[in-house]
Amino acid sequence: MELKNPVMTASGTFGYGTEYADLIDLADLGGIIVKGTTLHPREGNAYPRMAETAQGMLNCVGLQNKGVDYFCKHIYPVIKDYDTNIIVNVSGSSIEDYVECARRIDELEQIPAIELNISCPNVKQGGMAFGVTTQGAASVVKAVREVYHKPLIVKLSPNVTNISDIALAAEDSGADALSLINTLMGMAIDIERRCPKLSICTGGLSGPAVKPVAVRCVWQVAKAVKVPVIGLGGISSVEDAIEFFMAGASAIQIGTANFIDPTISVKVAKGIGKWLDDHKYKDINEIVGAVI
Repeated sequence: MELKNPVMTASGTFGYGTEYADLIDLADLGGIIVKGTTLHPREGNAYPRMAETAQGMLNCVGLQNKGVDYFCKHIYPVIKDYDTNIIVNVSGSSIEDYVECARRIDELEQIPAIELNISCPNVKQGGMAFGVTTQGAASVVKAVREVYHKPLIVKLSPNVTNISDIALAAEDSGADALSLINTLMGMAIDIERRCPKLSICTGGLSGPAVKPVAVRCVWQVAKAVKVPVIGLGGISSVEDAIEFFMAGASAIQIGTANFIDPTISVKVAKGIGKWLDDHKYKDINEIVGAVI
């Protein structure tokens, strides 16, 4: 899969792209990762499910979506002709769910890749996320690889002991690329009401606060694997993006910053070119992995 530039939007922060179409030219993006899609419709968690934190935000939306069949019938016809890569983030609660969801998306001609979210809880294993053990990661990636025939991106969780081990397991099981990081587990408390700010107590932390962790994870993984790495986590400027490239990322995703400035992804994409020119680089690849 080729990108016209190395900037994509992160799943869950950009909807299906249609929500931003009046604000930016979607063709200026390297790709759009659409919101998490599951085999069956999901209502998501009860409200409140978002909370602002220092330099970031917590969310426990819970993968609310109308299911893959609705996506194929109603969403895909609307977005399939966008002049950029439309990539579907696939989630599930069992290996069977992942496999069937991926199989149906595989049939969509103008979806060039999927991003496999392995941070979901495995309902058959007591709720432990697939992506926190090498065995869990390998099992779901291998199963999806058998039915999905296009580029397979696997999104890694930072909530692990050694993210490089998980990355290697995903690569060995058939991942074509890795994206990282997903959100960090966090919690916030309303001290006046003496209760958590989120309905299910904990949620995923994103935004600038997680960037140093994300850069470190990308650096570790890029040294360990041979497949391309896509970096995300707290990127909100050209300078942030350059850090990820130097840590070993071949492309990036911008997430939470879209809520602050809906045009930020295009600004960063255009700004990267200017930064390279100003620093006398001919190509982004001249700085990818510069500090590895």
